[in-house]
Amino acid sequence: MTEKHLSSQFDAELSGVSSRVLEMGGMVEAQVAQAVYALTNFSSETAEQVMRTEERVNQLEVEIDRDLSGIIARRQPTARDLRLLIAISKTIGNLERVGDEAARIARTVVHLVGSGVSSRLRLPVSDLSFEASLATASLRRALDAFARLDVNQALQVIKEDNAIDAEFDGLMRKLITYMMEDPRTISASIDLVFVAKAIERVGDHAKNLAEQIIYIVKGTDVRHNPLDVVESAVK
Repeated sequence: MTEKHLSSQFDAELSGVSSRVLEMGGMVEAQVAQAVYALTNFSSETAEQVMRTEERVNQLEVEIDRDLSGIIARRQPTARDLRLLIAISKTIGNLERVGDEAARIARTVVHLVGSGVSSRLRLPVSDLSFEASLATASLRRALDAFARLDVNQALQVIKEDNAIDAEFDGLMRKLITYMMEDPRTISASIDLVFVAKAIERVGDHAKNLAEQIIYIVKGTDVRHNPLDVVESAVK
């Protein structure tokens, strides 16, 4: 009875931590969406809200890490349970960095608005919005895979990363063309290069999250491996 009681407590603690991870994930997903909205609408007010949210995301990371440390100290988990706790720790690190990227976009928006860049200036903002939609969709799918511990959905996130990378490469070519054709866009285009990179990194973090899900379920570290190796690990 005692072992069953301890196991139930452990499961409850893991469930609580997982719920907070999903709360953090939803928060950073909303941050990215708001940051892109701020960019497409040149809204410094929305950008400021994104930066304020970053403080709460950072605090959540600290709180969840503290909870994880407490669980490890009290329960001394082994095998799959310890693997899960380690993976959760890495997951919240990735989510915190997604929040950082959203805040980076927001700071760029504030800079653009403050420098007097006109929303009528010819810039590929809609392309950035499309890249962001791909990245946030991957992040959402990765969070859903985490909630369900679904390795097949995690594999799909990893596959989608190539499309985000391709969109980023296309944006770089377009921004270079804009700068060559209209020198007035040079300063703003350079800012948008960093925005595009920040969005691409959101996709990278979604991929990292998916790799952690595979590690939790299969016990195989698939980082830095080609896609065919990852697919074999999932089977």
